[in-house]
Amino acid sequence: MNTIIATVDSGITEEEPNQDLEVAADILRKGGLVAFPTETVYGLGGDALNPDASRKIYAAKGRPSDNPLIVHIADEADLQKIARDIPEAAYKLMDVFWPGPMTMIFHKKPIVPDSTTGGLDTVAVRMPSHNVAYELIRRSGVMIAAPSANTSGRPSPTIASHVKEDMDGKIEMIIDGGDCRYGIESTIIDMTSEVPTILRPGYITQEMLEDVIGHVEIDPGISAQNVKPKAPGMKYTHYAPKGIMYIVEGESSKSVIRCINRMVKDRQAAGCKVGVLATRYNAMAYEADEVIVIGDKADELMISSNLYRTLREFDARGVDYIFSESFAGSGLGTAIMNRLIKAAGHRVIQAPSV
Repeated sequence: MNTIIATVDSGITEEEPNQDLEVAADILRKGGLVAFPTETVYGLGGDALNPDASRKIYAAKGRPSDNPLIVHIADEADLQKIARDIPEAAYKLMDVFWPGPMTMIFHKKPIVPDSTTGGLDTVAVRMPSHNVAYELIRRSGVMIAAPSANTSGRPSPTIASHVKEDMDGKIEMIIDGGDCRYGIESTIIDMTSEVPTILRPGYITQEMLEDVIGHVEIDPGISAQNVKPKAPGMKYTHYAPKGIMYIVEGESSKSVIRCINRMVKDRQAAGCKVGVLATRYNAMAYEADEVIVIGDKADELMISSNLYRTLREFDARGVDYIFSESFAGSGLGTAIMNRLIKAAGHRVIQAPSV
């Protein structure tokens, strides 16, 4: 398959004609697949109500078929077509966070095929804020089922070249709409629970949600390795670079740097190429073959937007082992650490005190 790659300006408006978007919209209407930018990561989209399109998404990604797809909409009225028993709290959240990086789970209506929901009787829905995503949904006239546009298990794509690495020749079209703002996937909140429950942390934090609707719980499976997560997709490996990754935590930067440099030397002595994922302030202290700066520790949005790009850069540099500083914290830091821990396969090391 010859994959079309087209650039669409992220500032496109409703009134602005665009031939590339029209081509993409036609592909979707005919049951094909189009990768497109959102404010979180690039999505791999197909018609959410077309069972064959959903099956093509799973095949292109190599994604387990019980891992549900998120349905992207451009009009709140579309939610009524696919979801039932929508609670008042959901409308309050929509008013504040839609369009934006928040996905909500509802009981589904029969119109939504099981191939889109991974066989579940619920459907995950969000309304993206990226102009290109919005216009693609609107102009195609279909609701778009879209997981991240990467090979399953790899770091999610935040620029179009990442999508090309994984999807070239597998899908009909890739739309290049520039960098993704947040760089990590949307917050998922289950609205079918008695108490709304976060199943995946993201830019929209527990505190932000509670400011709108009151008490919100967090699925314990998000952080506990030995607890089964409620969201089926969270049991699978995600975001992993090709090199073996460890996260190093410690009481101080000095203890973390010392611990990482010791492990770097051990791996280098064994003939391995070693990388370190570092904050700007500490970068010069490391003695690895490849040191990549993810950003300033105080700027969590910078770190989240650079995270997957950085992991893919280690792949490009052929690194065998990666040692990462920890970015533990509240708010967005929770989401960053969730992705890092999964990328590292839960390999977390406590640095000895200096």
